[in-house]
Amino acid sequence: MQKHLIQVRVRYSETDQMGVVYHGSYVPYFEIGRVEWLRNKGISYKTLEESGIALPIVSMTLNYKKPARYDDELRVKTILKSQTSVKIEFDYEIHNEQNQLLTTGYSMLVFVDMKTGRPI
Repeated sequence: MQKHLIQVRVRYSETDQMGVVYHGSYVPYFEIGRVEWLRNKGISYKTLEESGIALPIVSMTLNYKKPARYDDELRVKTILKSQTSVKIEFDYEIHNEQNQLLTTGYSMLVFVDMKTGRPI
């Protein structure tokens, strides 16, 4: 199992009026984790796009266990679930500083030719 860990501090703009991380803010946390997972493997989104390959998300799920709050330091674990010649799948875990599991997630991305929009 290939995994990568990053840390992210919750910014005020990512929270609601109660200081709790807004549900839509988790998707960018997963993206940051995924981009850094790829970078750690020597692959960058920029290089992929320059070569004509896009990686759109075709499926994503999130499961909220406990709330993250303003100024929390979060650990985002990105785990390669599977990879084929056409798609790549990741699992995610977000923990707080007390190592409590806050959120889990999953995404499937497809390798797409940027000119035709078709899977490659």
